[in-house]
Amino acid sequence: MKAVLFDLDGTLTNTLQDIATAMNRALRMNGLPEYPTDAYRYLVGNGAKILAQRAVGDRQELAAKVQQDYQAYYETHNQVTTKPYDGVPEMLHALSQMGLKLCVLSNKPHADTCHVVAHYFPEVAFAQVRGQMEGVPVKPDPAGALAIAESLGIAPKDFLYLGDTAVDMHCAGNAGMCSVGVKWGFRDEKELREAGAAYVIDTPMQAVEIAKQA
Repeated sequence: MKAVLFDLDGTLTNTLQDIATAMNRALRMNGLPEYPTDAYRYLVGNGAKILAQRAVGDRQELAAKVQQDYQAYYETHNQVTTKPYDGVPEMLHALSQMGLKLCVLSNKPHADTCHVVAHYFPEVAFAQVRGQMEGVPVKPDPAGALAIAESLGIAPKDFLYLGDTAVDMHCAGNAGMCSVGVKWGFRDEKELREAGAAYVIDTPMQAVEIAKQA
């Protein structure tokens, strides 16, 4: 392996409460019911547009406004309760020491992705950090992952791809990367295995062992 591609929310950072707070505020502003924080484990994963569409339920005419209100607030409130998962900084350091290129690909808007990564991992020299960009399909479409591989001149088969949802496992498969499902994130082991994860790990440092053996 020559590189590792990471999802962000639910993989490197626990962003659930900040996302829930921002979306519940947007729903409240538009006269819609809110959700318990835990429900957002299954609402997130496909980008802000789909998150808003799921959150408004049968009030789809309000989805664009809710998304706008959500993003306006989240842009300046994405570091309130968010924090790296235990063991993630150590994992990133160990993988970097092995000479692997480290990258992030998120369905979160690009600016938010960059802000979160820069704030929580200032000492990590990521080779690429990409969020949702205009004109680029979101995961599980492999376009973003393949663009990262091409920009680095590294074949997709030489990437480990760590993520916490079926969206990530499908994206890895679509891109021809080795999929590693993480059990500490937003979804469960059953979803990861059914989505074709080549590996499922309990702790971040297990990714280091896989990288050594692969």
